Amino acid sequence: MGAAIRTRIIRIGNSQGIRIPKILLEQSGIHTEVEIEVHGDHLTVRPAPRIRVGWDEAFSTMSEQHDDALLDDVTKTAWDEAEWEW
Repeated sequence: MGAAIRTRIIRIGNSQGIRIPKILLEQSGIHTEVEIEVHGDHLTVRPAPRIRVGWDEAFSTMSEQHDDALLDDVTKTAWDEAEWEW
């Protein structure tokens, strides 16, 4: 664990927050969204997991292998026939 850096809690609108020094962000690899969790009297801040990482590659692979067909039959309704434009 590195050296602790002291900072103050600041007012941000109706909330409060802390400024995280650039050096700590660079060392942590945190860039955008974070998850914050309480453990007793400690806050744990970590990068938020990236949702749907790798989906583009997975879909491309499925397409190349012709494994991208719909599993259910498409059932058209009267609304589909009258109102929907394809």
